[in-house]
Amino acid sequence: MNIAVIFAGGVGKRMHSKDIPKQFLKIHEKPIIIHTLELFEDSSEIDAIIISCVGNWIGYLNDLIIKYNLRKIQKVVKGGRTTQESIYNGLHAAECISNGDEDIVLIHDGVRPLINKETIHNNIVSVKAHGSAITSTKVKETVLIVDDNEAIKGVPNRAYSRLARAPQSFYLKDILAVHQKAIQQQKLDFIDCCSMMQYYGKKLFLVDGPQENLKITTPDDFYMMRALLDAKENAQIYGIEDYDE
Repeated sequence: MNIAVIFAGGVGKRMHSKDIPKQFLKIHEKPIIIHTLELFEDSSEIDAIIISCVGNWIGYLNDLIIKYNLRKIQKVVKGGRTTQESIYNGLHAAECISNGDEDIVLIHDGVRPLINKETIHNNIVSVKAHGSAITSTKVKETVLIVDDNEAIKGVPNRAYSRLARAPQSFYLKDILAVHQKAIQQQKLDFIDCCSMMQYYGKKLFLVDGPQENLKITTPDDFYMMRALLDAKENAQIYGIEDYDE
């Protein structure tokens, strides 16, 4: 069983949207979270979807699920105070519908609506072969390592640098065990599952993802995402080969 765990528990303070969390902002008259969910809904390799949602928006999300006829969604659970807690709540819900030790979970941001079916497929293949899949992209610009005073401490070689993105995928039993260990040790500030698994010495394997696989965090990200979706829509209208394929 392949389960997508979509976390949408944040309120998007850096987006400066006062009345609505960023995942519910609309692009092309459709909430961002729906763009994301439809990617997993339309994948033949995904069997079920769990959503971890900001608590007082669960009712609104349930209405959207009905409106857009999303049939693979098995549970919507309340998100946590942190990304780590929101993901864990989703994983715990996935455990409740799990079929066994071979179930795979693909953990994805609700505000990353521009992955593709190939990325989903490659994540599943990598977990089956290696036990993990960290979607990433190559670094195109120079990366600087700085100290607390923003003085440059180092310039890593771009050839050995990657940007970690999503999905981040594992056997459900493995990532749950590590999350539970972190909770027991009161380590509650991991920014993602990749960081947590690396901290506990787990070997991680990379999967290439599309460069446009952005996370919408700021207004600039929102407008860039809208432009990318415009380009994709125009390509379909005018019969241009889809750049995702």
